[in-house]
Amino acid sequence: MSKVLFVYAKGGPPLGYALSRVAARSAVHLLALSALPPTVAASADRLCASVLCPAESERRDLVSLIVSRAQAVGADAVVTFSEYAVVAVAEACEKLGLAGAGGCCALARDKRMMRRTWQEQGISQPRFRPVATAQDLHDAAAALRFPLLLKAAWSAGSTAHRTLRSAEDVPAAWERAREVMAESAQLGYAELHVADAGADFLVEEIVPGTATGWFDQEGWGDYVSVEGVVVDGDFHPVCLSGRMPTVEPFTERAGITPAALPDDAQRRIVALAREAVDALGLRNCGTHTEIKLGADGQMWVIETAARFGGAMTVPQIEEVFGLDLIGMLTDHLLGRPVSWPAEVRTPQEAHGAAGSLVVLAVDGAGDAWPDQRVWDFPTVRDAVPLSAGSHLSVVAENSLPDGAPVPVYDPAAGANTMAALCLLSATDPETVIHDFRNLVDALPKVLPTAGPTTEVRA
Repeated sequence: MSKVLFVYAKGGPPLGYALSRVAARSAVHLLALSALPPTVAASADRLCASVLCPAESERRDLVSLIVSRAQAVGADAVVTFSEYAVVAVAEACEKLGLAGAGGCCALARDKRMMRRTWQEQGISQPRFRPVATAQDLHDAAAALRFPLLLKAAWSAGSTAHRTLRSAEDVPAAWERAREVMAESAQLGYAELHVADAGADFLVEEIVPGTATGWFDQEGWGDYVSVEGVVVDGDFHPVCLSGRMPTVEPFTERAGITPAALPDDAQRRIVALAREAVDALGLRNCGTHTEIKLGADGQMWVIETAARFGGAMTVPQIEEVFGLDLIGMLTDHLLGRPVSWPAEVRTPQEAHGAAGSLVVLAVDGAGDAWPDQRVWDFPTVRDAVPLSAGSHLSVVAENSLPDGAPVPVYDPAAGANTMAALCLLSATDPETVIHDFRNLVDALPKVLPTAGPTTEVRA
């Protein structure tokens, strides 16, 4: 029987979901670089041939750790679905002679190298500057046009994002962004392979995005993501995911599969995504490419990742299009034939729609809730009406337990201050948007109020 080394770290699709798909294809040996979620620990023991949680000292040379563990278990493939481990796994696969993302994987991880590569290729993107010091940020702010967005080069989940509207914002933005990267590392949301990656930043112009002219319905955000896979160097787009508007500065609130776009718009977006992915020279991996939409058909590539979209993006694709991307990629890495979609799937080919909502303590306009609330999914399920045919569930692995206080939203910390992740199945993407907007409006009204002894987490 074939053997797969599954390198787990925080981020990516829920571990329970991903692990079950890999285990259906092969014997699985789990190398856990992050603590296993309590909701998954029991199933991991059942699904895996072995589970290794290495000591901190063993992780200092992560590539060597992965290589030695793969050799010890006789792995025929090594997989990871975490942003924070993709570079290490790609380098390990190169040393092992196994199929992987390839030697250029870092270009899809370090946003500075990614943007320089696209700049050399003339690919449409916001103007940017890499920054490593406060003085770099001052100099970049003088060269670029406000408003600007400061972001960490190795971050994910919109963490450490700070908006600069004038030069006066530079000192506070620089200090807070670095603090958040340090806080994220303590929470396990940080690059695992590159030393001092939390000190690397870039700043970019905020391009004027709009959903008008792209979507027929209100409530959609002004950017989409193209979900796909690279197979032996060839990019295969799978489908487009849409978004609700982000929360200040650019924290994602909800992802919807599929994006309700006309065919012509979808083709143009996929063409730009193909340029962006091809430029990075990836070999065998999932891809997730974010594209900003502007007026009069303008588009800008924001970033590409050498892994599938996180949160519930991959489960949503399986529900709506019947494609088990994790299982398919596992088969490919094991050398088995896989029938990848010949063309990107369209909304007309979807069976219903699905969306995932990040519960943040802000209303539909992005304003903070007036008081502290306690997360309680049964209350939400029973009190918030949904459209006919819609079903709401909670992703326990990515959510606080019922009774926990909803964290105060911190714009710099982004998704680090989420309380829960909810999954909605509906008849079409327009219904997902409608139900999510109602849900966002209802949450600060229906959730229980936190008592004076409730611990507040910021």
